[in-house]
Amino acid sequence: MSALRARRRLLLLAVATVALAGASACRKTKAPPIKAGTTADSADQVMLNVRTLLVDRGVQRGELLADTAYVFDDNSRFEFRVVKANFNTATGAPNGTLSGKRGRYDIRNGVLEGWGDVVIITTDGRKLTTQQIRFDQARNEVSSDSAFVLSEGEREQRGVGFRSDPNLQRFQVLSGASGKGGTVVLPGQ
Repeated sequence: MSALRARRRLLLLAVATVALAGASACRKTKAPPIKAGTTADSADQVMLNVRTLLVDRGVQRGELLADTAYVFDDNSRFEFRVVKANFNTATGAPNGTLSGKRGRYDIRNGVLEGWGDVVIITTDGRKLTTQQIRFDQARNEVSSDSAFVLSEGEREQRGVGFRSDPNLQRFQVLSGASGKGGTVVLPGQ
């Protein structure tokens, strides 16, 4: 019987050792891997497949669509991924579209920005391509400090940086102006 008792004690000791090892392994915690610097890790809210109307004094001034939206700063700053916006005039008529890889809308400052293959197409056929664009609502101004191409049919303007009204009618090139198929207006002229 002593051999049987010794075996039971050995088996009990082995089970206790495995249980203790398992319990101590459970106490060691390791944080899950998180990619540093991602927008999602600091957002107040994350929304997918976003669609929202842009309204001013009861008139629909546009529609904004995005794959993803991140909300920050007490719901006053929105960051978008794969964004498209359709804009309307003050009377609600279609005015143009904007698309880009990323966007940001800051309600407090009234500034809408876009980055990454930004394309604006107006309803009268003008097309603006750039890597960065900014619309300042208070100034009613569209601007950029990046290289751009503005085309309308055969006419094309190129440069680095511009300022314009939202309809791209009064267009001022800031630097490196060139073009083809028409006249190019240089800054200060």
